[in-house]
Amino acid sequence: MITPEYCRVMSRYNAWQNNAIWQVVDAMDPAELDRDRGAFFGSIRATLNHLLWGDQLWISRFDGGQGPTCDAKDHVNLTANISDWWAARFRTDGRIKAWAADVSAIDLVGELSWFAVTANREIHKPVGQCVTHFFNHQTHHRGQVHAMLTAAGVSTDDTDLVLMPVD
Repeated sequence: MITPEYCRVMSRYNAWQNNAIWQVVDAMDPAELDRDRGAFFGSIRATLNHLLWGDQLWISRFDGGQGPTCDAKDHVNLTANISDWWAARFRTDGRIKAWAADVSAIDLVGELSWFAVTANREIHKPVGQCVTHFFNHQTHHRGQVHAMLTAAGVSTDDTDLVLMPVD
């Protein structure tokens, strides 16, 4: 379904886009970041926290490391401010890139199993589907953040994968 190269490209894209978001949200008033904008998670910061929490959860399933430091019910408050978010985001993106750098084709086949607290049940899915979901989830919620930033009168640089700078 997917390849190690797909994982590497998408991990670079994830970090590139999160850095672009950081460049604009760092300069924003904290009240604007916490303002309810009618999105699924309400505010820009809550959506960024949801995405960070989800990334920490998924990468822990892939690399066997530590998961998020808060419960699912509190995940939109994972970090208290945008500086804390960026520090955690930067570390998490590094972890994702390290996993992608080392992933092999055999790591992307078979089944992944976990207990989903939010669904209160054991789930079993193909690893490739889970990795695809992981990267798709990132893109989906960053799209929500971009829409909220645009509505707030702020814009970021390019978001198209094909415009990502070459390393």
